Amino acid sequence: MSLRAFHLFFIGISVVLAAFFAAWAAGQYSAGSQPVYIVVAVLSLASAAALAVYAAKFQRKTKGLTS
Repeated sequence: MSLRAFHLFFIGISVVLAAFFAAWAAGQYSAGSQPVYIVVAVLSLASAAALAVYAAKFQRKTKGLTS
């Protein structure tokens, strides 16, 4: 596995983890109505979106590299 492929794989796993964390925080907010959980959910979703944008830019930038 090339370093480029590993980097993209790791970013993908990070996006999934951030999305699951956001879902968990949203569930905790609906169960307890503590405002900190909704803030965590929103920040986690923003992180997942930023990571997805980064992955797309990284993939475009390194498309011409050979493995």
